[in-house]
Amino acid sequence: MLSKKTKYGIKALTFLAKQEGKSPVAIATISKSENISLKFLESILLTLRKNGILGSKKGKGGGYYLLKEPTEIPMTTVMRILEGPISMVPCVSLNFYEKCDDCPDENACSVHSLMTKVRDNTLEIFRNTSLADLCNR
Repeated sequence: MLSKKTKYGIKALTFLAKQEGKSPVAIATISKSENISLKFLESILLTLRKNGILGSKKGKGGGYYLLKEPTEIPMTTVMRILEGPISMVPCVSLNFYEKCDDCPDENACSVHSLMTKVRDNTLEIFRNTSLADLCNR
């Protein structure tokens, strides 16, 4: 299940992507528009800033803004920053692989086989969806 952190992060990024120009947007503006707790949103936006998706400006007229064009921000990047591994089990993760303790042979494991298909199809969607695509819906 998608965490609220990721859901709200995507909503905030979409809000920022729809803004005219590159002017910073105050956190309070995003919070009110997207109905996201201000404190929680601050944490999410800070994570996105630390990972190179957002920039910020302090002081009067300050706020957050996208560092890249929305077309250059794939959902794989956003999901990995906010949600962590895209795969549902660690033994099929491309970036966060861990062997399962209870599985002696991944090649014979029915769960591994199924979850590899789920991962591949999920990745296909995320790789082919940019932030700009979400704004056009």
